[in-house]
Amino acid sequence: MTETLKSRLHDRALAEGFSAMRITTPEAIPAAAGRLAAFLAEGRQGQMGWMAERSHWRGNPAALWPEARSVIMLAESYTPEENPLPLLEQTERGVISVYAQGKDYHDLVKRRLKRLGRWLIDQHPCEIKVFVDTAPVMEKPLAQAAGLGWQGKHTNLLSRDLGNWFFLGAIFTTAELAPDTPEVSHCGSCTACLTICPTQAFPAPYQLDARRCISYLTIEHAGPVPEDLRPLMGNRIYGCDDCLAICPWNKFAQAAREIGYAPRHGAPPLAELAALDDAAFRARFAGSPIKRIGRNRFVRNVLYAIGNSGQPALMQVAGALTADADETVAAAARWALSRLRAAGHAAP
Repeated sequence: MTETLKSRLHDRALAEGFSAMRITTPEAIPAAAGRLAAFLAEGRQGQMGWMAERSHWRGNPAALWPEARSVIMLAESYTPEENPLPLLEQTERGVISVYAQGKDYHDLVKRRLKRLGRWLIDQHPCEIKVFVDTAPVMEKPLAQAAGLGWQGKHTNLLSRDLGNWFFLGAIFTTAELAPDTPEVSHCGSCTACLTICPTQAFPAPYQLDARRCISYLTIEHAGPVPEDLRPLMGNRIYGCDDCLAICPWNKFAQAAREIGYAPRHGAPPLAELAALDDAAFRARFAGSPIKRIGRNRFVRNVLYAIGNSGQPALMQVAGALTADADETVAAAARWALSRLRAAGHAAP
């Protein structure tokens, strides 16, 4: 009965638009709590205090919902049509991570999870809870335990069938479904993701220090970014895709099926983005995950990119923000101006 249900659930998941589905149990990641504790003890979470505050749930999925018997892990591809790395050479433009180019994936994936969950309840009376990234759930270890893929040396999930351009979603359920075989690492001797990292955010293979990660610095980090890291950020203004884009397993990546992931933002001119006030920022990024970091943090990132651009024409743009109402923005503008001047450009 349960094997038949699992097979039908798999077919339904693909019909809903997911790229892959596997099953595990809440008890399948016993080593996760220890790894999380070590990560937190090193302070590698930076300002993400919520990781420590809810670590008792994060490290033990069974404690999050004791009634759950199975965890359905799902992958949804968002593979870009083009390699994003060449955009880093267009220093007058801001590079936005591929995952944030379209509509907010939290909404799209959760909607799909709820539809699949309702189908499951109709077929086999049970209870469910759905999670997409915002709850204290360690999706990547659970996905590896389920056999969806493995956590690569860059700590992101990789798949021999999907590369690493995909989102994860989880359905916890009281239904007992046969678990799949866990996946093992297939990274071999490859270190491409480690060596390409601009800030050397990987202390060792399979380890990440978020405090040096550009994705963390541009999205989660409040206030000024440490000065020694700013030049390494280049023109990345929201997230960083370097370690994902360089992975050779992407030759097997599947095209995105969800039209909501189609790029809406591209690589906009830095001068255009620096001019955004709060209302214009909110209007421009409505429905995007970018909106949640707010205008001030976003413009801070833009100004760091301006400082790294080597573009004399942007000195006036930076100069106009040196007295911004937000001191972090104003300080970033002053830093950008000083960087351009130090590069030998005349004052505006």
